[in-house]
Amino acid sequence: MTTEVGTPAAGREVDAPGAGREPHAPDAGREAHTPAAGRAVGALRSDARDNRERILVVARLAFAAEGLDVPIREIARRAEVGVATLYRHFPTKEALHVAAFAEQMTLCSRIVQDGLDAADPWQGFRQLIERMMEQHALDRGFARAFTSRLPPAAGFAAERDRTLRSLLELIQRAKSAGALREDFVLEDLALALMANEGIRAASPEQRVAASRRFAALMLQSFQANPVASPLPPAVRLPVSR
Repeated sequence: MTTEVGTPAAGREVDAPGAGREPHAPDAGREAHTPAAGRAVGALRSDARDNRERILVVARLAFAAEGLDVPIREIARRAEVGVATLYRHFPTKEALHVAAFAEQMTLCSRIVQDGLDAADPWQGFRQLIERMMEQHALDRGFARAFTSRLPPAAGFAAERDRTLRSLLELIQRAKSAGALREDFVLEDLALALMANEGIRAASPEQRVAASRRFAALMLQSFQANPVASPLPPAVRLPVSR
């Protein structure tokens, strides 16, 4: 049996051009623009945002408590996401470092700049110590952003360098004014922050209160000519016996 060229084979229907298609019918794949599909996409985006925020919270806590060498796989496990999900948000560990500490670095820079802007160098230095100690009592990762040896690829290395220069300028101004002892060095501030990190209290409020008292003690020891002044109230802390 011969079939003519151009003639449909037996049993096969050939639609006429446009047959069965309604005018202006949406093309396949456009369902994503329907309200229901839009809500689904929004939910997925919300889940992705939640995953990202959870990863950052876990990373900040881990880096603050254990340093920067916590494995990516361990951070993913604690955040209850897959390693692939973590890498979708943060392609490298350096990217996670930057994102985890970016907020703290910005706040640290602002505190230093506010101290530098103060008319009285000692008051500016005093304000810096008090604010740094209080912030560190609330957020263990705060000082890490300032003191950790982040990889060179970390995006805010330049900002941290600027902040350190501003801090050194404030220290020099306070010394020149005769208010800060001449033998004070930047490492003394790092030492105070490390000690402040050791404060253990029953609540964040008590931790901040204890940190304020500790900051007052540190400031008196940093003064060139210490003047005895009342300390903030003492806080009951757990003491091993």
